Amino acid sequence: MNEKRRGLTYEDAGVSIDVMDAGIKDSKSMIRSTFRQEVLSDIGHFGGLFALNKDKYEEPVLVSSTDGVGTKLKVAFMSGKHDTVGIDLVSHCGNDIVVLGAEPIFFLDYIGMGKLERHIMVQIIEGLVKGCKEVGCALIGGETAEMPSFYKEGEYDLVGTIVGVVDKKFIITGEKITPGDDIIGLASVGLHTNGYSLARKVIFDISGYGVFDFIQELDMTVGEELLKPHKSYVKSVLNLIGKFNKCVNDSVDIKIKGMAHITGGGLIDNVPRILPENCCASIKVGSWKIPPIFSFIQKRGEIDEMEMHRVFNMGVGMVIVVSPDCTDQAIDELRSTGETVYKIGQIIKGDRKVVFH
Repeated sequence: MNEKRRGLTYEDAGVSIDVMDAGIKDSKSMIRSTFRQEVLSDIGHFGGLFALNKDKYEEPVLVSSTDGVGTKLKVAFMSGKHDTVGIDLVSHCGNDIVVLGAEPIFFLDYIGMGKLERHIMVQIIEGLVKGCKEVGCALIGGETAEMPSFYKEGEYDLVGTIVGVVDKKFIITGEKITPGDDIIGLASVGLHTNGYSLARKVIFDISGYGVFDFIQELDMTVGEELLKPHKSYVKSVLNLIGKFNKCVNDSVDIKIKGMAHITGGGLIDNVPRILPENCCASIKVGSWKIPPIFSFIQKRGEIDEMEMHRVFNMGVGMVIVVSPDCTDQAIDELRSTGETVYKIGQIIKGDRKVVFH
């Protein structure tokens, strides 16, 4: 008698539901640790439920942003270290909405892999959880997709969406910026998540370094430098806004007038996004410390100074424009929350652009 032939399965096609379920099971307690009291759903529902506490706001406005980690993921693939890219993603998204004055409340992620690796999936989620705890938001949902032949073996993509809330009267757009306002810069911890295509070309292709090579100028390996997590400024900035933007006698007094997250495009492209007409950002060269990774890339790649400023943050991860009557107090407040702070320039009359002097 012939044996019954086994039917084709999803796993035969390269998709393992069992591995995905196991990875989610491994991560459930971590994910739940990010939940705020407003979260109404558990892991595994078709959608995440979040009950906004409307009593905290007169006119609550939701603020959202979506981003990815980009080619920094290539360094994670090379090094086999996957527990920091989730931090990168949440920090980047959190910084993007806090510049509008918004408090992050929840986060959604997407992980796409060619072949699902349980331990890699768990490491990625570990990073997402750390990032969510740092910015104070809940990881309430996401999607993990296994797509054979779509991604290269050992590679994946990671993107996410953050949602925050701000009271309408405290939205920060930069419209109140005027000539005479001061420009404060908050130090970055390296490349963050931008410029990695150029950085990888210089370090790996032109210079011939490997990810585990120790670089004397950096005092660490290539991988350690390039995988430094994107710094979150969320808690420090929210604290600052709470101290200086207030209601006084039924009117709103705005001292923190504008903020720019310095990502791809550097100071040159990002600061003008918050400038009103007839305002120009005058930045003083040498007013902040540039981390050695930038000088290393510039020298090895023979890159023009302005090109460096268009591609990288060059040591400034966040710019804050403040009323000059509170500059010193704002700097002290930021330093009290652990930030390295520089006064890097001033708003002057002119076109909506950045000039260096």
